[in-house]
Amino acid sequence: MSEVKAYSGAYAALGGIFEYLNDDCGYEQWSQYLIKKLRGLGNFKCGADVGCGNGYFTRAFYKAGYEMKGVDVSAEMLSKAVELAAKEGVRAEFLQGDIAKLKLNGKTDFITAVNDCINYVAPQKTDLAFKRVYDALKKGGAFIFDISSEYKLKHILGDNLFAEDRGDVAYMWFNKLFEDRVEMDITLFTKCSDGSYTRADERHTQYIYSENQIVEKLENAGFKVETEGHLGVDKTQRINFICKKF
Repeated sequence: MSEVKAYSGAYAALGGIFEYLNDDCGYEQWSQYLIKKLRGLGNFKCGADVGCGNGYFTRAFYKAGYEMKGVDVSAEMLSKAVELAAKEGVRAEFLQGDIAKLKLNGKTDFITAVNDCINYVAPQKTDLAFKRVYDALKKGGAFIFDISSEYKLKHILGDNLFAEDRGDVAYMWFNKLFEDRVEMDITLFTKCSDGSYTRADERHTQYIYSENQIVEKLENAGFKVETEGHLGVDKTQRINFICKKF
């Protein structure tokens, strides 16, 4: 073992390889679902992908014809997002920022927050986060995001262990369920050029929200809200919120 890093912020170690490790989530189908939703909500020209991670959805929206900004709190996530965008010829702007302090330098047509971004927002900050998003949108704009459901966090992720070994990278993921959240301790082993491995540990917290809790907060922020399941089908593990600013 060449190096061991102590516990660090969420995605400090995972940030550079998140998209690689998450490649079984159905990115292509998921992005096409979102693009279809956006096209049905308005004649939009520009958008912001908040919690963009390594930028897959930001790149997909750009390729679909939208001017895009990608926003993430993790510098490591953004560094990889910039690299992948340049590799694919995507001219998106990437900004470091927190959804609860969202600033876009002008209003935009739509905002997305895909793949659990809101689960990472603490309950005392969600009202402010939704107000920031509302204020950043043009009149008639849309906000589309998802959460992992109560069922998923309590009965699939909570008090459970996950592990994977891909040869070049391996991880162990230990989850502890609390009343309002799941705390996740992740140990990551990354292979070095000399064949040794670097170990890094980081801690994540995802908060548990019901569909009704989120809808109430969105309506209080001024949005008109519709909900549906993942890819428009099943709400068991993931719930989509389609919000409009009038």
